[in-house]
Amino acid sequence: MSQITETIINSLQAILSISIQRIPGLLTGIIIIFLTKYCSEISQKITKEITNKTIKNHSLQILADKGVYVGTWVLGVLFACVIAFPGLSLGDIVATLGVGSIAIGFAFQDIVKNFFAGIILLVEEPFRIGDEIAVSDYQGIIEDISIRTTSIRTYQGEKVLLPNASVFTDAVMVKTAYPNRRTDLGVGVDYNTPLPMAKDLLQETISNLDGVLAQPAPEIDLVSFGDSSIDFVVRYWTTPKQKEVRRVQTLAIIKIKEVFDAADINIPYPIRTLYYYNQDKYNDYFPNQLPAGDDT
Repeated sequence: MSQITETIINSLQAILSISIQRIPGLLTGIIIIFLTKYCSEISQKITKEITNKTIKNHSLQILADKGVYVGTWVLGVLFACVIAFPGLSLGDIVATLGVGSIAIGFAFQDIVKNFFAGIILLVEEPFRIGDEIAVSDYQGIIEDISIRTTSIRTYQGEKVLLPNASVFTDAVMVKTAYPNRRTDLGVGVDYNTPLPMAKDLLQETISNLDGVLAQPAPEIDLVSFGDSSIDFVVRYWTTPKQKEVRRVQTLAIIKIKEVFDAADINIPYPIRTLYYYNQDKYNDYFPNQLPAGDDT
C-alpha cells in the first residue's frame, strides 16, 4: 500500500514539476496573444493607409484589410503555441491544423462558407458599398461587407445582417448598378376622353418634369380597357437612387392631376352599371309550364 502511495506522490510531483517548468512558456504565450491583438489593430491601420493610396477599388481595400487582420492572428496564435509548448514542432502544428481544419470545417461549416462567400463577393464585386440592393425580402443600402455578413440599411432605417452565403447564392437586384432607372406609372382616363389629346398631354407633362431624364426619352403607352377607365402607362427614367425615384414620382402624380383638371379630363372612380328588368316580363327563372292534362 505504501508503494502505491509513493507512486502516486511521485507522479504528482512530476506533473507539478512539469507544470512549473511550463508556467513561463504559458505566460509568454498569453502575452503573445495580447500582443497579437495589438499588432492586428496596428497592421489594420497601416494596411488601410497604404490601400487607400494605392488601391482605388473599395472592395479590394476591405479584402486586404480583412486578410491582414486574419493573417496576423493566425501567425500570432501559431507563435504562441510554439512558445507555450516547446516540444511542439512545425510538423506537429501542420498535422494538427490538417486534422483540426476538418473538424472545424464540419463544426463551423456555415461560418467557413460565409467567409469564402465574403471573399468572392469582395473580389468579383457584383455590388459596392453604397449600392442599393434588393435580396430576399430586404431592400436597402449596403453599408459593409464583413468576413461573415453583408450589412444593409433598409429604407425604413433598420440594420439587417445578411449571411454572405445567402447573398452569394440568392438572386440580388442591384438598383443602382446603372446610371438611370425606369418608373412605370399607371394613369386611367374616362372612356369619353379623346385619347390622342390625353397622350399628348401626358407626353408633354412628363418630358418637362424636373428630375425626368431626356435620354432615354419618356414613353406613353395605352395598355388596356379597364372596368371604368382606359389605362395608360407613363414610362420615364430618373437617376437610380430610391429617394430620387420617389421624389419624381410624387411630382409626376401631382402635375398630371393638375394638367388633367385644367383640360377637363376625368380620372374616374371604379364604376358599376346596374340593369333593372321587369320581372313579370322576364320570368325565365320559373319552371316550364306543362300543357293541361299532361302528367308526364
